[in-house]
Amino acid sequence: MSALSEVLAGVSLSLSGRFRLQGQEALTGLRLWVDQTSPLLPLRLIVLDDESHSEKARENVLRLLTRDRVDLLFGPYSSVLTMAAAPIAEGHGKILWNHGGASDAIDEQGWRHLVSLPSPASDYLRGLPLLVRQRDHGISRIGILHAKAGSFAAHVARGAAEGAKAAGFGYIQVNVFDSPIADPGALLREAFVGEPELLIGVGSFQDDVAILRQRGRLSSVKALCVVAAGLGAIHREVGSLAEGVIGPSQWEPGVRYDISAGPDLAWFLSEYRARFQHLPDYPAVQAFAAGVVFMECFRMAGSLEDERLLEAAHTLDLTTLFGRFRLDPTTGRQVGHQALLIQWQDGGKRVIWPEQSAGGTLRYPLRS
Repeated sequence: MSALSEVLAGVSLSLSGRFRLQGQEALTGLRLWVDQTSPLLPLRLIVLDDESHSEKARENVLRLLTRDRVDLLFGPYSSVLTMAAAPIAEGHGKILWNHGGASDAIDEQGWRHLVSLPSPASDYLRGLPLLVRQRDHGISRIGILHAKAGSFAAHVARGAAEGAKAAGFGYIQVNVFDSPIADPGALLREAFVGEPELLIGVGSFQDDVAILRQRGRLSSVKALCVVAAGLGAIHREVGSLAEGVIGPSQWEPGVRYDISAGPDLAWFLSEYRARFQHLPDYPAVQAFAAGVVFMECFRMAGSLEDERLLEAAHTLDLTTLFGRFRLDPTTGRQVGHQALLIQWQDGGKRVIWPEQSAGGTLRYPLRS
């Protein structure tokens, strides 16, 4: 393999708009990866703001591929923007290294040039109903609120409903809403027709904040979950209203893995905090891990040619600080990584599931 003068990496991320918190986190992860990798591979990162809009994401990816002619293309944050970017990459035979899109619909399109790291959305909350029933065998009613737009929220909700059915819940009520939530009180009144004991909200960060600001209406709920609870920003936004709330997370710093590729967790946390003056949330870690997986593929392939990199990706079975990476050889679906469940306890996140990763136990019932 001859020496490379410069490798161009490109990414369209939400640095403004509704996904800006996650997009900015992902960018910090990529920047740290570039710093760590540049002594081994001469990298230059081109970053474009998609403003949290699908059409802008498509324009950005097309520009990166045709004008900037990047060697390496990272995906945007969010499933809806990944769904917008992936067909552009596919049409150009360029791998989209997907760190930020988890909707099952992404894997259902048959795109070959897609390498995904996150656990699929339908797995996010599949284990939650059973976890709650293990603490209270008498709980039997679940309410699920999910945003109508896109496919991510619907797939999270579907997995939760399937998990509830398997766990023996006798009543499952699903309410769909337009995002952003116009009237949180009215939405909750609809949900409480079914008298839910476990209530789940799946929307944008702002939707989940709106639900948590209604904690005073939720005194009859024994367990409360919103997807945004997996982000540290939720506590900064609503403070003590987050206490006791459950959420999914793709990664937490308290979970240790037997790492076989890339730097260890101690290095990452130290370097990240030194550069960005805060601890990372999972969008930063999964973006960094996408770079680590690319480098392993590059070492195996000995080339930046996408077909050779793709072949390498489908043979990998390794563990980064983000967790295990393994693709289903037939569907390309990520089957190695496992999502976590956290609960806010005493002002911090505690991993409560799966059992082998848990640093805490579920506090139940909810106290408002």
